[in-house]
Amino acid sequence: MSSKKTSAKRVKEVAHDPAERIRTLRLLMGLTQGELAQAAGVSQPLISQIQKGIKPVSGDVLERIAAATGTPMSFFDVDPTDLPADTLAFRKKAGASAKEVARVESTVREAYRVAVRLMAETKVRRTALPRAEGDITPDGIEDLAAQTRAALGVAPDGVIGHVIRACERAGIPVVPLLLMDARGEGEEAVVGHSGASCWRGQGEPSLISYFSAGSGDRQRFTTAHELGHLVLHPARRIGLDPKQAESEAHRFAGAFLLPRERAEEAFSGPLMLREFAALKKRWGISIQALVNRAYDLGYIDRARRDSLYKQIGARGWRTNEPVLVHAEQPTLVRAMLGRKYGEPPSLLQAADDLGLHPVLMRSLAPDVAADPAPRAVAPVINLGDRRRRGARLQVL
Repeated sequence: MSSKKTSAKRVKEVAHDPAERIRTLRLLMGLTQGELAQAAGVSQPLISQIQKGIKPVSGDVLERIAAATGTPMSFFDVDPTDLPADTLAFRKKAGASAKEVARVESTVREAYRVAVRLMAETKVRRTALPRAEGDITPDGIEDLAAQTRAALGVAPDGVIGHVIRACERAGIPVVPLLLMDARGEGEEAVVGHSGASCWRGQGEPSLISYFSAGSGDRQRFTTAHELGHLVLHPARRIGLDPKQAESEAHRFAGAFLLPRERAEEAFSGPLMLREFAALKKRWGISIQALVNRAYDLGYIDRARRDSLYKQIGARGWRTNEPVLVHAEQPTLVRAMLGRKYGEPPSLLQAADDLGLHPVLMRSLAPDVAADPAPRAVAPVINLGDRRRRGARLQVL
């Protein structure tokens, strides 16, 4: 078949909106129209006219863009209505640029689209989560966290050994993501947030994602925080102040990881940093989150909390706490790919079939053999030994 016929067939087959998909690809890779045009060997005015709907997209232009960016042609066949519109929650710095935010949103929505399709094709069962309605109090958040533990089959007052697996057993994919740069390579997120949650509507599948595993305690809290969004905000998101939503999700994460019923035992006696470090070992929660949990439940007052935060800052623990907590590995997406494409799954074949850039496809399905430990928490260091205080102050 000649190249002209191939191009004509491609134009005929693109039944949705390839111009919108070109825009999505630009956002994913952080490219301007001019940069994409230069890479694909076409003019910037042509890309602009395509984006505005003035000119149709030819098969030749699509093939040039696909080749220049390493993107499968199937990417341009995706129906944009498969993506959730505005049901995405994530934290960002106040100074985050619109370009950075757009990259994150586009990346998470692509991951959601692929995960939902895989869930449907492999018949993954989903567990119904409790849903908050109307105004909610701190006590209400505590109760919803307890109900969520019950829904996920987690013991009501015990340590959650693997937060990600608890979510995935309930049919909630948890995926690590990378942002793509202009060369089509993965890079860390740059907008100052650690996780995102996404859903299409009440009763629809949902997704939790994180952009950097970092330390295991941070990853566990991020997962629980995003789970909180899925429980607290699908029915309440309209008109809800973003800061309030984040505060509620933080409270939920603390309650989910360390139930109120165990707080009296956990926070009894003197609460020095040594005690918080021991609790981190036991519960797999960061020292800073534990300090905040003790404050939320009234075991310490604001002055004591602020004093502990100052001590944490003085010791350099804000980013590098002691006590090693291993990062967890998600497995659901890779398991679904294995069912559909065999073991080990061909990620290039999956990327082509699912219309996703191969870099993003690889990030969705990490090798579970790399999971460092089935348990989340490693032994605590001896905080009394000043010579060893810096020995384990590193993030995984």
